[in-house]
Amino acid sequence: MNNLLTRYALPGLVTGLLLTSSLPAWAQQTRQEYLLTTDWKFAKGEQPDAAKPDFKDAKWQTVSVPHDWAIYGPFSPQNDLQTVKIEQNNEKEAKTKAGRTGGLPFIGTGWYRRQLQVPGFGAGKRAVLLFDGAMSDAHVFVNGREMGAWPYGYNSFAVDITEALQPGGNNVLAVRLQNLPEASRWYPGAGLYRNVHLIVTNDVHIPVWGTYLTTPTITADYAKVKLRTTVETPGQAYQPLRLDTEIRDAQGQVVATLSTPLTATDGQEFEQNLVVPKPQVWSPETPVLYAASSKLYAGDQLKDTYETRFGIRSFRFEAGKGFVLNGQPRKFKGVCNHHDLGPLGAAINVAALRRQLVLLKDLGCDAIRTSHNMPAPELVQLCDEMGFLLMVESFDEWKTPKVKNGYSRLFDQWAEKDLVNMVHRDRNHPSVIMWSIGNEVPDQGMPDGGKLARRLQDIVHREDPTRPVTLGMDKFDDALKNNFAAVLDVAGFNYKPHRYPEAQAKLPQGLILGSETASTVSSRGVYKFPVVKAKDKQYPDNQSSSYDLEASNWSQTPDEEFAAQDDLPYTLGEFVWTGFDYLGEPWPYDESWPSHSSYFGILDLAGLPKDRFYLYRARWNATAPTLHLLPHWTWPGREGQTTPVFCYTSYPSAELFVNGQSQGRQTKGPSDQPQTRYRLMWPEVKYQPGSIKVVAYDAQGKAVAEQEVRTAGKPHHIKLVADRTSLTADGQDLAYITARVEDAQGNLCPEATTQLQFSVGGAGRFRAVANGDPTNLQPFHEPRMKAFQGMLVAVVQATDQAGQVQFKASGKGLQGATLRLQATPSPTR
Repeated sequence: MNNLLTRYALPGLVTGLLLTSSLPAWAQQTRQEYLLTTDWKFAKGEQPDAAKPDFKDAKWQTVSVPHDWAIYGPFSPQNDLQTVKIEQNNEKEAKTKAGRTGGLPFIGTGWYRRQLQVPGFGAGKRAVLLFDGAMSDAHVFVNGREMGAWPYGYNSFAVDITEALQPGGNNVLAVRLQNLPEASRWYPGAGLYRNVHLIVTNDVHIPVWGTYLTTPTITADYAKVKLRTTVETPGQAYQPLRLDTEIRDAQGQVVATLSTPLTATDGQEFEQNLVVPKPQVWSPETPVLYAASSKLYAGDQLKDTYETRFGIRSFRFEAGKGFVLNGQPRKFKGVCNHHDLGPLGAAINVAALRRQLVLLKDLGCDAIRTSHNMPAPELVQLCDEMGFLLMVESFDEWKTPKVKNGYSRLFDQWAEKDLVNMVHRDRNHPSVIMWSIGNEVPDQGMPDGGKLARRLQDIVHREDPTRPVTLGMDKFDDALKNNFAAVLDVAGFNYKPHRYPEAQAKLPQGLILGSETASTVSSRGVYKFPVVKAKDKQYPDNQSSSYDLEASNWSQTPDEEFAAQDDLPYTLGEFVWTGFDYLGEPWPYDESWPSHSSYFGILDLAGLPKDRFYLYRARWNATAPTLHLLPHWTWPGREGQTTPVFCYTSYPSAELFVNGQSQGRQTKGPSDQPQTRYRLMWPEVKYQPGSIKVVAYDAQGKAVAEQEVRTAGKPHHIKLVADRTSLTADGQDLAYITARVEDAQGNLCPEATTQLQFSVGGAGRFRAVANGDPTNLQPFHEPRMKAFQGMLVAVVQATDQAGQVQFKASGKGLQGATLRLQATPSPTR
């Protein structure tokens, strides 16, 4: 196999074998798929004639894909400086925004080139390139011929390159991308930041996203499975084909089979109806997956194989009951997430996504809104496997712009195409529960806004009538007056808990979704005094307080949304803004540099939990208790001053002790102050060095748990904690290693800012580092960074060689630390 191609098995696109052992391995397969990951050449800036096969690219940078060329910086306030009035933020005049898109240099043109040998290609074959996403305005050339283009950088698209390929010879693939200024409200990334697949099939085959599977009937005894399979033939001429499908359960056992001929009246589509006995249902708690494996025959000749992974689950949105999954009402415990992966930028990585989902599982989160665009396919697959409900979102703009060069430029020509691709790619996934056609679109207030919403919703219903359509609305009055909110299957409101009763009274759906909630801001481990509720609060150090009482002017603290969800039975749950901090939108400091990332996250840019993580966990995680005390207790110079202490806990009451002296027992309970319903607070505590300890009591008044926070001494050593001890030696797997600056007794030094240095040896390499500080301008890709509030996270990547990985951390005046991980052979090699 050509070493430029990495073999890859993607659910829905699998290899099949012909019964001819004398042929080469690639020729025995009806379908071949490769990930085009290595040996790409990249250059930034316009490159005349770069599409031509004989163009000289030897001096270009050699990169691997997925690749985000802008994440390497450097940061600068001049990168995409925007002067704009942000109506969604209730601004009355245009202001200059320094870090709105992260302060990273993503604007401009980038070219990618690589040699492309296509094993198995020849007469009677088709070749397709599938791009999971390319940022942005992709133009695809093969041997100098432009074979396709797709402007929206977040969407997946396929390009048939059959006519340009030279059988048996070397081919050249070139991709031109261009990011415009003022095209985004957050960091979009740059380049081939998602995977590129090469798919080779017979000319009689099942195309990309060629199946549509539904489960129209589910009982305890059986589930009906309806599978529609599209086929393509030369000239789309009818051929007497046959499709043999078998369904396998999670253990790989065949549970249903069916063989179906294609008749002249069927057109180019098979319809098969199978029955699965005693189905195991999919849910966030039981993410059981099945697979429908189909073989396409022309006579006795196997032409293609295709696999569709799916889950068996029923759901409905019902007035008065809300969201009902498998017969059980439940409310979404959801977060909104942007697509960047912190220090990795936009470049997709399965291990990084999985780590995010593991952290969200511990939070008790069960749902994700892919704000505000189509997600990477790997995220959707992981949500299937790990158990998350997904709202897959499409656009942040329609016809009316928010930014100068946003999606409004493309809307008229591309909106339907983008929606079709979104739905076709993801409609077989059990995790996908809703489609969102937009977010806070200004068209809510336009005369034809309701008609536009109806048209987009109808497109989605045409392609998938099994799921409802929603949209995140912020212009409450406009949406109600303009017949906009009434059109949607599910009315989603952003930051409007106080107006849910009004919406419920005026709208026909009988249920309300908190499509975007809270927008509370905080910096991990940073506490400001005095402790008061505030909107748009700013400080000289460009940080926000982690007492979780500071929010944006358009939003609320978490507690107000909690109360609405608890008190109003017609609410469907919430999607918090946001699960993780992300690059760009550094509110409330978007006019104050340096500030390059958000403050909204429940977890910071490094993936470290903020205090707010435990406020949500206490409410959402029903399988493990939560007890969390804040703030830290190292405050030299604050002796005798008021230093409030909060406790976030799933227990109903707790008692606080300062150096052994009780500060009284607090009990959560309904009140007209939402904070006292969901937090335990001692607002008048006076700081004195030593310790604070909280003892939690259960409903019977029994002491059941405690936590203590001690005053830290002088920084003494580095402690390393990895999220995993074993890596897969596939060149992609990641380990996240938290480095803590501790005193001699093992207490975190919460104000430590020591610069730490890292080295990686053996079967691994240094990949990135982040400390969660929105004001930090040190590059993510260099093996050094200052600790922020005593901590940071380094990322180590496996090589393709098995063996031991040694990670070392050092810092001036600190005892260093070494951590060893094991890289095991990849099962696909």
